[in-house]
Amino acid sequence: MSEILITIGELAKRSGVAASALRFYEEQGLLSSKRETGRQRQFSRDVLRRVAFIRVAQTVGLSLDEIKTALSTLPQKRTPTRQDWQQLSRSWHPLLQQRIDTLTALRDQLTSCIGCGCLSLKKCALYNPEDAAHRRGTGPRYLLGDDPTKVLIEDDTDEHN
Repeated sequence: MSEILITIGELAKRSGVAASALRFYEEQGLLSSKRETGRQRQFSRDVLRRVAFIRVAQTVGLSLDEIKTALSTLPQKRTPTRQDWQQLSRSWHPLLQQRIDTLTALRDQLTSCIGCGCLSLKKCALYNPEDAAHRRGTGPRYLLGDDPTKVLIEDDTDEHN
């Protein structure tokens, strides 16, 4: 049984990704097509899953390099199996969990002091008095994982030394 191929136009229509983006993905080594002399690009149907994967990965903020590295673990000469995709998925669990945790913290803590040093909220006087969090580094220290109670304890310890 011969492989069913789809044109770049059909791939664009089915995936919701512009043909120009598909050509770019191919140039970057994320996708591969087949061409007969003088004919347009044609893709195997399993490329639809690769394109869907690329779109979702980009949506959660992964770079094309990270996506390319992940896709390079999948076989090029055959359609990836469920186990192939499972293995790739498992390798991303820690990275995705970290991003989920960061987004959850942003959602839950943005209305309180985040340790950024702006001191613009009334809560900042309690959680980050005189910008004590800046001693831990730059950026929103509490969103990045620093514990406000430990920052305050360390600040009290510094004053007594």
